[in-house]
Amino acid sequence: MLKRHDLLIEAAERGIRLTVQRRALIETIQEAKGHLDAESLWKLARKRDPNIDRATVYRTIELLKRHGMIDELDLMHLNGEKHYYEVKTQKDHLHLACFGCGKIEEFATPTFERLKREIAKKNEFSIQVMRLEIGGLCRRCAAQEEALP
Repeated sequence: MLKRHDLLIEAAERGIRLTVQRRALIETIQEAKGHLDAESLWKLARKRDPNIDRATVYRTIELLKRHGMIDELDLMHLNGEKHYYEVKTQKDHLHLACFGCGKIEEFATPTFERLKREIAKKNEFSIQVMRLEIGGLCRRCAAQEEALP
């Protein structure tokens, strides 16, 4: 399991004003078991505060992205042109996106860290962000596809 930053502590340290609605959104993102799109975030956060509107969701997402607290992912255009959001992790990782069921898995490996170091060294490049998304079929969907006549 990848270790994630604590968004509420980080927001306070950065001097971000935590309104009731922002707090509800941040807690929802922090506690999410998976990757959320804006619509899912809005629906889940409304369980905490029914007064949250979509504009507040998008403004809060932009604020958290600008402060480098969350990542925005465009995972192989799963389910259309959706963007997903997750709390920044303390270690870079890959995303495996299943085209069958839409499941998104995270994968961290020392090999990815070695690849980043090699790219940076050979190109004399200071990497600030590196994303790798892999699309295919998860074990369950691949087995179902093989079972089809």
